[in-house]
This record gives sequence, structure tokens and C-alpha cells, in this order.
Amino acid sequence: MAKFDFIREELESLKEQGLYNIIRTIGSAVGAWFVVDGKRVLNMCSNNYLGFANHPRLREAAKKAIDEFGVGPAAVRSIAGTMTLHLELEKKICEFKGTEAALSLQSGLTSNVSAIPALMGSDDVIFTDELNHASIIDGCRLTKAKRVIYPHRDTEALAKLVEENKDIKKKMILTDGVFSMDGDLAPLPGIVDIAEKYDAMVMVDDAHGEGVLGSHGRGLADHFGLQGRVDIEMGTLSKAFGVVGGYLAGKKEIIEYLRQKARPFLFSSAVTPADVTACITAIEILIESDELVKKL
Repeated sequence: MAKFDFIREELESLKEQGLYNIIRTIGSAVGAWFVVDGKRVLNMCSNNYLGFANHPRLREAAKKAIDEFGVGPAAVRSIAGTMTLHLELEKKICEFKGTEAALSLQSGLTSNVSAIPALMGSDDVIFTDELNHASIIDGCRLTKAKRVIYPHRDTEALAKLVEENKDIKKKMILTDGVFSMDGDLAPLPGIVDIAEKYDAMVMVDDAHGEGVLGSHGRGLADHFGLQGRVDIEMGTLSKAFGVVGGYLAGKKEIIEYLRQKARPFLFSSAVTPADVTACITAIEILIESDELVKKL
């Protein structure tokens, strides 16, 4: 049909440019070696930084959770989907990250598109690093806030841009912690100093920093000794923790506000008991020992 010509044309264009994504199929548990398209190969492209994806303690915990709680909550968190397990996970995240409160969600991307649109409106301004992750970009696009893109890791340029917009009452500085493609770190001490000078919120996407940086893998804020000075830390439970899910951690009043306002929290089903329990177990292992982080 002619109305789908644009789809066929775009697919052909992707193939001609060498940009067509061939999605491979995994046929085993994920580890350093795994089976892809029927062949045993060395895994060089996984987020399973600490080997938790097939860790025996996580597997056993997930099995027990299914026996006790079943396979799914069968509701959104805000109606009848919040289990004791979800609250236990949030408490464990607070203990690990050293924050006042936490909110667990379905993924890292979901966490960004939960927090940013809920916190920032049409009269506000967001300062975002030019190399921020796609999920941050999507979160910004869902707001009507003014967006100011600053040069990568350039705190001098950021300070000038914030100064130019200082009369806008509500301001947020948004940055990846560890930038996913290059592996470099956000200059968080400088960002926090600017934010405190101009009374701006700071939100850090720590998806690639947790389990990697800081004491026992607590992430970038811990790495720089900035606990309590970062307003919102977003994290994923799908990378270093080896399972699936995301979270927002920070000041109690912010998290309570997001419980009331974050649309993916309000309108999407809660994460399954097995996954939540596996995440709790991964955090417990890191709190107990930094052996895996040091090995990494």
C-alpha cells in the first residue's frame, strides 16, 4: 500500500548506509561466554559488568520470590501493585546510595521520562550536556521547558548559560554520570557548584556509574564525595545489577512528589517479584563486599 512507502524507503535507506540493525538471538544464560545464533562466542558487548545476570544467589532469590509472591503484581504501583518487595528494594537503594528516599520503576529509560517531565514545566529551563543519553533527550522532549544544550563537560560554558537564564525561577542541570559511548565522567563537582550558586536542581543519570565507581560501586556522587548535594540520582537495575528496572533516588520531598506525578509510575504495571528480589540481592552483595567492583 502506498501509505507505507515511507517505511519501505527508510528501511532500504538504512540498509544502503550500513545502518540496518541486525538483532541477534541469545540462546543461553548471559556471561563472559554465551550462545548467539547457535554459536558459543565471547561476549564483548554486555552491560553485565559484575556478572550478576547469572549469579547463583540472584537466581535462587528469584525462584523463592515466585513461590511466595507469584510471577507478577498484576497492577500499577499506585493502585494495587506495590508489594512489600518494592518497598524493600527502595529501602535497600537508599541504604546503598546514601539518599533520603527512592522510587523503583520499570527501567532506566522509564525513570528519566518519569522524573524530567514531572519536575519541569513550560516556564522552566533545562541545561543538558550535548552528549547525554537518548533517554534524557526523550525526557526533555516530553516537557515544554526551555532546553539549553551545553558543550560536552564544559563547566565554564555551562556557568555562562546558567547566568544568562538566571531570572528563570526553576532550573535543572541534567547530565550523564559516565557517558555511555566514550566512558568519560561528568565534571560533577563543578556542576554542583554552579547549581548551588544559581539555586538549580541537579539530576545525574548514573546508569553506567553504579556498580563501577565509588565505594562498593555506589556511583559518581560517592566517587566525588558529593552525597547529599545531588538532588536526583537516576539509576538502572538492568546493567551492573544484571536484572531489569530503574530507580530515582534523592531528597524525600522530591521522591514523594514523583510518587504523585510521575506518569510511568502511575500508569504502567509494577516490576515482577522475581526481578525485584534479584535486584535486592545484587545490592546486598555489593553492600557486603566490594570484591566484584575491584575485580572489574
